Amino acid sequence: MGSTSDRIAGAANSVVGKTREAIGKETGDASLAAKGAAQDVKGKVQTAIGKTKAALGE
Repeated sequence: MGSTSDRIAGAANSVVGKTREAIGKETGDASLAAKGAAQDVKGKVQTAIGKTKAALGE
């Protein structure tokens, strides 16, 4: 993936993850909350990778 697509996909994963985590907490579904939190972290990492690629000029 290119830097832009990594950043877009990362942001999308982060938003979806935060939403899933909030829904899981609100409904008492610990599994959904945990999966959402993991997806949020994945998104943040993916965004950081995109920013690093952009800084390196890839």
